[in-house]
Amino acid sequence: MSLDLSTLAINSQLAADRIKEVVTRTPLQYNLHLSEKYGADIYLKREDLQIVRSYKLRGAFNKISSLTEEERSRGVVCASAGNHAQGVAFSCKRLNIKGVIFMPGPTPRQKITQTEMWGNGNIEIVLVGDTFDDCQKGALEYAKEHDMTFIPPFDDLKVIEGQGTVAVEILEDLPTADVIILPIGGGGLSSGIGYHIKTHTPHIQIYGVEPEGAPSMQAAIQNNGPIELEHINKFVDGAAVKKVGVLNYEITSQLLDGLKSIPEGKVCTTILELYNKDAIVVEPAGALSIAALEFHKEEIKGKKVVCIVSGGNNDIDRMSEIKEMSLLYEGFKHYFIVRFPQRPGALRLLVTEVLGPKDDITRFEYIKKTERERGPALIGIELNDPKDYTTFIEKLKAYKFDFIEINKDQTLFEYLV
Repeated sequence: MSLDLSTLAINSQLAADRIKEVVTRTPLQYNLHLSEKYGADIYLKREDLQIVRSYKLRGAFNKISSLTEEERSRGVVCASAGNHAQGVAFSCKRLNIKGVIFMPGPTPRQKITQTEMWGNGNIEIVLVGDTFDDCQKGALEYAKEHDMTFIPPFDDLKVIEGQGTVAVEILEDLPTADVIILPIGGGGLSSGIGYHIKTHTPHIQIYGVEPEGAPSMQAAIQNNGPIELEHINKFVDGAAVKKVGVLNYEITSQLLDGLKSIPEGKVCTTILELYNKDAIVVEPAGALSIAALEFHKEEIKGKKVVCIVSGGNNDIDRMSEIKEMSLLYEGFKHYFIVRFPQRPGALRLLVTEVLGPKDDITRFEYIKKTERERGPALIGIELNDPKDYTTFIEKLKAYKFDFIEINKDQTLFEYLV
């Protein structure tokens, strides 16, 4: 039986008034090149320009400021891959309360440093587990053991209500919007925005977007309830969770007009395009809604579309990985294991006859060091034009090269590349 949404105590308009002295009202910016590309009016809701560079501050501060004085005095605990952590850290400093923040071990150093900065003496950071779900278990145990209040990142009415203040601002700035595209991780943002939008302007369509490697909301909808995914790709760390919140599923599943998963490579391409064309720095989760435009291009033509840019906490050290994943997705870069024909000049033949004049070898290493010149080699190729791939493969075959396409074998790719 579905949750009756009319019974929920969610009022994002009141929450907006409660947090307005702390949370930045972020701009809703018209984007010319995206509008021209998709034949629609595309607006970006710039939550990457929020104080902590993410919308997560809204829900965190709304939740913590709603606690009693006695609850605040005992302190708070949270689990987060980074952005919720920063929101909680900022709130702890602002309200002068103690916070203990659990983060997954692989969390980018940039997010850990930012969290420490916003907490500025009021918080302690504990690194635990490989994923958000792992560290949340540790955080819940710690909160119970020390009689502290756990601040959920998404599965909580006050957090949902706070995230819904994004929708309050959108409707005030663009009441004539037709479509809102938003990222989904645990479901807090989609629940808050969806609830407020459908309560006040039900004609606006809401499209949810998940990373292809962590489609937890899609799994929940197919299962008629939240289910834990066995494996996830953690690259889009701000939206990569194994299991969505129960409340979030109940609310979001009733309000979405569409839900798609986007390849991580497409997300990387979008990050690079936003930086090169608009000088906008976004994290992978922040690029999801814009990456989704390509997958909704027919539905959005001629409409006013708002994309939620959910966060801008991207570690600069990840840019080489982002560029690599983009090149792979777009078909520019390919990896092979090549066993050269047993004849002199085989390597020169590959370079002069198989590769195009503007193609490049980006990686070359013999797999067996004792069999140079005749053993198998790992070769990375960057093509000038992805359309040349078929011709390249045909030439490899014509010149009798024995090869394996690593891009098409995920196990080999992860092991060798």
